[in-house]
Parts: sequence; structure tokens; C-alpha cells
Amino acid sequence: MYSLQLSALFNFRSFLTVQMLGICTCPFLKLQFPALLEQRTGYRGFSWKAARIGEHLSPWVAVGCFTMGVSIIFF
Repeated sequence: MYSLQLSALFNFRSFLTVQMLGICTCPFLKLQFPALLEQRTGYRGFSWKAARIGEHLSPWVAVGCFTMGVSIIFF
């Protein structure tokens, strides 16, 4: 009858997709608006940490994004 739509919190695949998009977006935001991610506590702290992960692990993040994209398209 009705398909149940789950949020990204309850669907692990969607959760990973949202995390990868966040990790890929935060370094770009840090380059464009450096004052936005200076604070290291709260939500901005989470974004700062995601930007650091995206900067330091960029080859692995790129492989993860590519793998996630292929899995979304084909599976």
C-alpha cells in the first residue's frame, strides 16, 4: 500500500550519504568563509571537524564519495 519513508537517521545508507556530503561540503565552506568555522564547539565545531577530515583525508573521502555514488546509481 504505502511505502514507508524513513529519515536518514534510521536508514544507514542514507545516513552515510548525508555524512559524506557533509564531509565534502565543509572544506569548501571553510575556504569560502573561513570565519564561519573558527568556533570549535557546538554545530560549528562539528562542521570544523568535518572540514578537517575532508582536508586531511581527501583521497579517501573522494574514494568514498565515488563508491557511494556508484552504489546509489546502480543498487
